[in-house]
Amino acid sequence: MKKVLITGANKSIGFETARQLLQKGYFIYLGARDLDKGEEAVAKLKAEGFDNVEAIKIDVIDTASIAAARKQVTELDVLINNAGISGGVSVPQTTGNIDTSTIRTVFDTNFFGPINVIKAFIDLLKKSDEPRIVNVTSGLGSLTMHSDPNSKFYHIKSAAYGPSKTALNAYTVVLAYELKDANFKVNAVDPGYTATDFNHHSGPGSVEDAGKIIVKYATIGADGPNGKFFSNDADGETDEMAW
Repeated sequence: MKKVLITGANKSIGFETARQLLQKGYFIYLGARDLDKGEEAVAKLKAEGFDNVEAIKIDVIDTASIAAARKQVTELDVLINNAGISGGVSVPQTTGNIDTSTIRTVFDTNFFGPINVIKAFIDLLKKSDEPRIVNVTSGLGSLTMHSDPNSKFYHIKSAAYGPSKTALNAYTVVLAYELKDANFKVNAVDPGYTATDFNHHSGPGSVEDAGKIIVKYATIGADGPNGKFFSNDADGETDEMAW
């Protein structure tokens, strides 16, 4: 049975991703910053008939928490870096009104957090026959889209959140290249503009569809893509998004 660790999985997209992977027969380490909330999420899934799930306390900005989580996991095939923060969206994140400390806080979670988790669990993933890493990103991290006046994202700028995802995308490319000869598939996946408490439930997308695209690239076979950017908001007939 393949084993998956999902950070920030006690609610919303992370929780739905866990549910869909359980339906496919995977074992889930359900990562949560607050263990009580993680246990509540696990209880909900077990009430639905899923037994192969365990709550893991993991705060991606706390290296001690990551190290403690690592000690609880003995095997791992898939890592989904889902935990993230917006940095506040009630006031536009313009370069003039956002404080540098806010930008640092967002980067700590959205960029440095996944890096720290990957570094902690990479040894386990290397022991898997088909290791997979999905870095959950955003269309707002696409520089191509932000530079194109005809893009749906052109007028949606953020001085903290978007750049943090751009940085994560860049790191994904480097990581995928370094691991390309080790059976890894490493991709950045944007679930799309989804209605969750992350954005006050303002998005048009559903958590079910968001979970589907993450699961799709977390479970790809040996002939699947590596080092790519996929999104539910991509233009055209494929999921691939322009960096």
